[in-house]
Amino acid sequence: MDNVCHTLAGAALAESGLARRTALGYATLLIGANLPDLDVLAFLGGPLADLEWRRGWSHGVVALAVLPFALTALMLVVDRAFQRMRRAVIPSEARPGQLFLLSLVSIASHPVLDTLNTYGIRWLLPWSGDWSYGDTLFIIDPWVWLALGAGVWISRKRRRARERNVVPEIPARRAIAFTLAYIAIMVAANVASRRAAAREMQALHPGPIRSIMASPVPVNPFVRLIVVQQDDAYRVASFSWLTDPRIDAASLREFPAAPPTHPAIAAAAATPHGRRFLGWARFPSFSIDSTQGGYLVHIVDLRYALRPGVRFGSVSVNVGPDAAPR
Repeated sequence: MDNVCHTLAGAALAESGLARRTALGYATLLIGANLPDLDVLAFLGGPLADLEWRRGWSHGVVALAVLPFALTALMLVVDRAFQRMRRAVIPSEARPGQLFLLSLVSIASHPVLDTLNTYGIRWLLPWSGDWSYGDTLFIIDPWVWLALGAGVWISRKRRRARERNVVPEIPARRAIAFTLAYIAIMVAANVASRRAAAREMQALHPGPIRSIMASPVPVNPFVRLIVVQQDDAYRVASFSWLTDPRIDAASLREFPAAPPTHPAIAAAAATPHGRRFLGWARFPSFSIDSTQGGYLVHIVDLRYALRPGVRFGSVSVNVGPDAAPR
């Protein structure tokens, strides 16, 4: 999910009462909710290095085993520095055990939320590079923003007002409960969408389905983007629960699923660009253009792109006339 969502999740956890467990609790929850995205520094590794490293080590079980300790240590150092700056004689109210608990909860919230979209994460690196995809929420979900944002805002307002007989944590807790219920509904909708789309796609194109994705789209929870792999073809179409049939036949497009036999494909896959992109791609489709000096191999991942040249979800690789990388 986007970092606005992660930040709101951390703030909602804080306003729900967790931040009161220890000094620096609020800061710990906000930082922890975003900390796994430290892998954004992967861009320093060169072109497409972010695809190779993103949603990996810092999002999986290794992160859950290491980052909470690191964040706890950092917050204790910050607390000690504040104590020295203030020349405080009163013992610090920062409790290491509670800081660790808040670090663990907030850091764990990040990969759990990220698993819900079509980008996926790799929970088991370095033991396994397999991706896990939730296909439940679009990467920017305004309904999650609205629910968590409203809960945080109302709780903060009530806490500052200090009214009697008012529990300021309740709106944040309700926002978290609403978000969890919304996610559960979207999980069920994804399962139902996959089943309905598989039936209708097989009616249009008989044949076994090797894989299928029902991707959420921005804003509208009743619509999905369907990608189906049947034999040597990918079929992409729009799906809506508000129409009958659900699949819009006019939107249906086909793409080759099996790599062409041209040797330029293997040569492109051996380049750093090709290797990194294919290690990340879920539904890769290939096309080849001849150039004066060889071939231009286009690879698109049908989750995010339907044609070459799209900024995200496609890559084009030049190979020489002998189909060797250049």
